[in-house]
Amino acid sequence: MKKVLRFCRREKLLCISAALALASMFAMPPSAAYAAYIDLRVLGLLWCLMAVVAGFRACGTFAWMTARLLSAARGNGRALAVVLVLLPFFTAMAVTNDVALIAFVPFTLVLLKRAGQARAAIPIVVLQTLAANLGSMATPVGNPQNLYLYSFYGLDAGGFFTLLLPPVLLSLICLTAAALPALPRAVPVPALAPAPRPAARLLALYGGLFALCLLSVFGLLPWWVLTGLIFIALLGFDRALLRAPDYGLLATFVCFFIFSGNLGQIAWVRTLLQDLLSRSTLLTAALASQFISNVPAAVLLSGFTANWQGLLLGVNIGGLGTPIASLASLISLKFYLREPGAQPLRYLAAFTGANLIGLLLLLEFALCL
Repeated sequence: MKKVLRFCRREKLLCISAALALASMFAMPPSAAYAAYIDLRVLGLLWCLMAVVAGFRACGTFAWMTARLLSAARGNGRALAVVLVLLPFFTAMAVTNDVALIAFVPFTLVLLKRAGQARAAIPIVVLQTLAANLGSMATPVGNPQNLYLYSFYGLDAGGFFTLLLPPVLLSLICLTAAALPALPRAVPVPALAPAPRPAARLLALYGGLFALCLLSVFGLLPWWVLTGLIFIALLGFDRALLRAPDYGLLATFVCFFIFSGNLGQIAWVRTLLQDLLSRSTLLTAALASQFISNVPAAVLLSGFTANWQGLLLGVNIGGLGTPIASLASLISLKFYLREPGAQPLRYLAAFTGANLIGLLLLLEFALCL
């Protein structure tokens, strides 16, 4: 029983999604139609991206990159704050928002403590969380909902980037302005342990595999070919990385595919969602994200609207707001709460304030597009 409870605490979203999938089965009993609910391409691409990013992390790419970037800002508090906030913003575009936060939040907490700036941990970490969520919307591989919607609607790169680059640029400007006063002008940053340069052959290997992932995302390489190539590569070079992908996330996607597929077969649910989406796809998607998070909101609502622009903007901007609007936000909260002397209420107040400001600003901007 203790093991079950530990698993439920560790995989909250998976347990919730499994419960929803099971509940939906009472309305729509299991049948052969379930096979059509599950998007194998999205699952395969997610697995490939998580495996390749784990390879980059294992060979020290993130640690080396961080040390190089921070060395340029040493002693200048304003520059240091901007670098710390924008690192997850740009990194999330390639390796997803949650991976960016896993890579940079723990490092930031240690750095601030050693520099005597522990009081700045809350504003910096809150801004890093916003930065990862906002930067990740810039690319199809930046977060799971983008990858899913890009595949589901068969989008092209031109349409995707034309829609999302304006709010991304606005986010960049606002985050930079918000980061500037987060630290004093002069900060005695301690010497960082030297980070060895990643082995060239490993960088070439994972760089090549990541390039193949991008080719598959943009429809130039079949997803099943990509999955086979990456599996064979990891089997030959580092079998331990086969355990690195978040299989709980993949299982969560399967559960939400079943849940949303079953809901789509219930007449009154279809009518309700179609009515809300016909009024405003953008606002409906942003609102749904506040309660069920943006990834399941994207999966659920995609079956009821052809307005991919409103849905894509809504679930990305809707990642701001409540702590569960984007589950990556819980990663930062978890790391902060592990710190001695953590102040949960102060953190949540700062997080809520910053997120509401960002949510309202970007929604207003998106409605004017």
